[in-house]
Amino acid sequence: MDAQQDPQFTQWFMEPASFNPAVAGNSELTCISGTYRNQWVGLDGDPNTSMLTAHTFVDQLQGGVLLSFYNDALGQEENTMARLGYAYHMEPLSNGAIVSAGLSASMFTKKLGNEWISIDPWQDDNAIPNDKSSSSAIDIDLGVFIRKPGSFYAGISATHLLEQELSSFGIQPRRHIYAMGGYTHSLDGDYLLLRTNVLAKTDLAATIADINVNVLWNQMVWGGVSWRPGDAIAPTVGFEYATTSKDRTSTSQQVFRLGYSFDSTTSELSNYSDGSHEVFLSYCFKFESIPATNRYANPRFL
Repeated sequence: MDAQQDPQFTQWFMEPASFNPAVAGNSELTCISGTYRNQWVGLDGDPNTSMLTAHTFVDQLQGGVLLSFYNDALGQEENTMARLGYAYHMEPLSNGAIVSAGLSASMFTKKLGNEWISIDPWQDDNAIPNDKSSSSAIDIDLGVFIRKPGSFYAGISATHLLEQELSSFGIQPRRHIYAMGGYTHSLDGDYLLLRTNVLAKTDLAATIADINVNVLWNQMVWGGVSWRPGDAIAPTVGFEYATTSKDRTSTSQQVFRLGYSFDSTTSELSNYSDGSHEVFLSYCFKFESIPATNRYANPRFL
């Protein structure tokens, strides 16, 4: 039996490192981000997903290091995954774009509860566990990413390459392939930017596309809409605050981002669900010390 799709996020474009290890370290800042999604509100046992991702560029490794964790709960089922990855960054191309290739290893765990309510309580179903049980498997992900800061990005990645079976349940996670791209177009200098993002994901049995368009005003506030054909339309809004400081001994850069989206369901689930809420939060930073300059006194001068 095959497992469900990987967790789905409407604001995936805010942190694509969560499914493409090659994105790790793509900024000169260290970034820590978290996403919480409450999907299909109103359904009994509706999915709740949390994702935490951190990555940074390490000069000694000439690449980025990634650490990611997610938890996905749906009724009696709970899925967790911890991922550790590395992305090698090549020398910038002539146009300033940077190409990176990433590899990550992950530990995937599925748990099933035993508080099931049978439609026919007088009938036994051997597929329903008698007690709480879990099963784990190790997997590998690969990715390639190209990015020109302030202009465009594109990437392709694959998760669950090994398709290791969860032996306790006879469940085999499906291999997933992600293709993404985005472009930033100036509408009024850096004061008003139009940003487009596209993601196609497939497990070779089904394919889903996410299309997002948003406008960033004054490098501070953005708003737009995402469309997932056959599933949902999602307005998105966000706030960003960046600060830079410098003194005689150190410099610092910090960026805070907060985003919210609401998925208005367009499929038949709209008859049973009030939609999906999602919140994104990230903090990126870089602190550097300025080496002290030694000064030697000259007895001829004050």
